[in-house]
Amino acid sequence: MNGYSDAINHAFAFAAKHHDQEVRKGTRLPYLIAAPNVAVILARYGQDDDTVVTAILQGAIEDFVRDGYTAEMLRSRIGDKFGDAVLETALSIVERRLDDEGVELSPEERKADLLARLGRTSPRARWVVAAITLHAAGTLLANIRRTQFPESVWGRFAAGREGTISWYSDVGRHLRDGAFDAPILLEIDAVVRELERYRAPA
Repeated sequence: MNGYSDAINHAFAFAAKHHDQEVRKGTRLPYLIAAPNVAVILARYGQDDDTVVTAILQGAIEDFVRDGYTAEMLRSRIGDKFGDAVLETALSIVERRLDDEGVELSPEERKADLLARLGRTSPRARWVVAAITLHAAGTLLANIRRTQFPESVWGRFAAGREGTISWYSDVGRHLRDGAFDAPILLEIDAVVRELERYRAPA
């Protein structure tokens, strides 16, 4: 990719404004630092602009859903600016607040619901999830390797050491169960195997 398209640059600008002043939990790093890295992963695999834009906006759209935005509000904030394909893809892979009957889901139920939906999502949606997962798991592994105090890194994750490793493993497995067999899954598998070495305290 020789430079980003106008659509991708617009998405970066939108995400930067939305996440202004936010930092990654337990660090001083800007929240948005992940988006360019995820975009590079997707570009490396030749994914199209809508896929990259969806990945960049995923965090903002998750926030909107968590804050109870209506379909009309989401259409106005995202669909009208970036296209229905981007919005629909993102909504298919965000954690839902409510199930199909309108019952509020617990945090654990939200994650289980997302995993269950992965196999029914579009290839574009699965590429977004795969790239976000690869970057997140790879960043975690790099942070653990470079510190003398790994528990301070694990402490940033609500699910803890066991739950976090299991989550990345589960995402890869559910993506594959949905007939998604892209080479990026091999990268996720390799990172998860390395994280497994840190599953039990030394």
